[in-house]
Amino acid sequence: MRIGILGAGGMADALGTQWAHAGHEVMVSGRDLGRSAAQAARMTAAAGAAVRAGSYAEAGGFGEVVVVAVREEGLLDTLQAAGAALRGKALIDVTNADPLKYDLTRSHARLIGDVTGGHVVKAFNLCHVDVWRMTPPVFDGRPLAVPLCGDAPEALAAARTLVADLGCTPVDGGGLERAALLEATAAFVIGLWFGGADAQAILPPLASSGAHGSS
Repeated sequence: MRIGILGAGGMADALGTQWAHAGHEVMVSGRDLGRSAAQAARMTAAAGAAVRAGSYAEAGGFGEVVVVAVREEGLLDTLQAAGAALRGKALIDVTNADPLKYDLTRSHARLIGDVTGGHVVKAFNLCHVDVWRMTPPVFDGRPLAVPLCGDAPEALAAARTLVADLGCTPVDGGGLERAALLEATAAFVIGLWFGGADAQAILPPLASSGAHGSS
């Protein structure tokens, strides 16, 4: 799969290196092509497979799937720089707002879809970048579960593949309208982690969470 990544920071590095190692073609991008090229070279060395660098528009055109991995303050400018290359593409949104300034009325995933005309899947936004560097992310013998929120079947299928290639388990989180809930979850649990709490401990295991299932 060809994966274009809008961004060349920590998330682009962690996820892109893993995917390149798994056999996907990866291109990272940023405002400074020199810095992006240097990042791509580091990723190439770590993955043992070539990672390319380009502009936002080039990464958008390159990818069968395009991952949006930039900071909130640069999101709109990045999408506009990528331009028409994103229309109709499968877009995986890994972005988060500042957890201390999160606005329940503004969804990054919805904004990305509205601006680009792409098929957005919200994913990979609940964990620190270092988790995505793990090979694989397994805790107490249980692979990390990655919830996905999106509407487009082909985009969701691509996202599931990329989750599985990290050694994780994809989980259906519902349609794109539920991406705002996933974003709010990130803001809430990251705030707990910042405060020194074990956010994972706030929920019981499935066996102790009551009776469930369709009726």
